[in-house]
Order: sequence, then C-alpha cells, then structure tokens
Amino acid sequence: MPEPDIDFSPMLITLFKGVLYQDQNPRYWQALLEHQARVRDHVAVLGLDLLLDEAEGYACLRQRETGDDEPELPRLVPRRQLSYPVSLLLALLRKKLVEHDAGGGDPRLILSREEIVELIRVFLPPNTNEAKLVDRVHADINKVVDLGFLRRLRGQEHHYEVRRIIKAYVDAQWLAEFDARLAEYRAHAGSTTGEEG
Repeated sequence: MPEPDIDFSPMLITLFKGVLYQDQNPRYWQALLEHQARVRDHVAVLGLDLLLDEAEGYACLRQRETGDDEPELPRLVPRRQLSYPVSLLLALLRKKLVEHDAGGGDPRLILSREEIVELIRVFLPPNTNEAKLVDRVHADINKVVDLGFLRRLRGQEHHYEVRRIIKAYVDAQWLAEFDARLAEYRAHAGSTTGEEG
C-alpha cells in the first residue's frame, strides 16, 4: 500500500481557509502541484473550482457557477459585499500593480500607507476633513489586509505588499472598464460629503 502524502490534507485545509501562496508555504505549494488533479476532483464534489496561477504563485478555491441543468448548491465560499471606498481601493491597487509590472524590476509592489492615501484622495470630495480622510483610508486598508489583497511588511510599519491574488478578483475585463468605473467613482465622490458613501 503506498504511503499517504502527509502534506495533502494540511494543504487542502489551507486552501479551504483562504489563499495558498508559494512564497509563504513552499511545502504545501509543492504538494498542490503534485496533486493538482486530485485536488480539483476533491473540491468539484463541493461545487468549487481550483484557481491556480503558477506564474504568480497563488492558488485559491472559487464557487463554481452552476449550469441550467445542475442543481444549485449552497455557497461554501461566501460572497462579500464591499463598500464603495474598499472597491475603489481594490481597483486602484490593481491598476497600480499593472503599471508596476509594465515597468519591470522588482516583482513585488510595495506601497506606504501615505502612498495609498494619495491614490484614493483624488476620488474623494475636496472638502473632506484631512484627519477623517486618513482615518477612513486606514480603516479601508485594514479591510483590504483582512481580505488578503494587501500584506503588512514585517519590521516596516505602515508599508504593504500588494498581493497578486488581486489579479484573480479584479481581472483584465474589469480593468478594461476601469476608466468608466473611475468616472462613476468621481461622480459618486462629487455627490457625497466626506462621510461613508
């Protein structure tokens, strides 16, 4: 009888809990690559698909869209309704990542908290109270960290790495409509005060 792979179950549990990154867990990443077909079969039973990007070094599970002739399964991966500021921040981070990649150099995009505040400032009403703006953007940054799209750098307070998993959620088609979305955001900013929209 073949010896079971001791990394398979922990690797699968890691995927069910969130994103598996190659750089953060090379051992489980290798187990995933070796058992990719098995993982796909395993999660398909639960109505999930494996999203694996070897070039970017991340993998996660997504709810599979059901066809007309398939029964609707309960959602295992919850949908999250994002606020306007968090959606805007994700869009701006994704656009910044595209610009960064086009420039070559370091594969990691590192931004300071002040740089992130400046990214979003142009889309907020001009009469926004500065202290409230900074507090709100900090709260939005924390939400994006909780969602897994930003990672705080150890030993560098207020510096963040933009995680490449953002590419899976804010895709190329979405980016193609980015200018129209930004126009909507600007209109939204013009119609609100400094409070949450």
